[in-house]
Amino acid sequence: MRLKAKEQVKVLLSQEGVKQKDLAEMMTKKTGHLYSATNISQKMSRGSLSYNEVMIIAEILGYDVQYIKEIN
Repeated sequence: MRLKAKEQVKVLLSQEGVKQKDLAEMMTKKTGHLYSATNISQKMSRGSLSYNEVMIIAEILGYDVQYIKEIN
């Protein structure tokens, strides 16, 4: 079973010991767009995190997103 973006982000935050508040501050600094912990939480709950936001989160946390072709 594949995790949704919400669960993936939560797992990464937990693994890295980063709180949503801290992530919001880092995203604001990186993008110049104001983010809050509440805003990020709501976006994750609604499933409305953009692809670009997920890529920014991965980069902030030190991860590289890779695509691996499935063999059926």
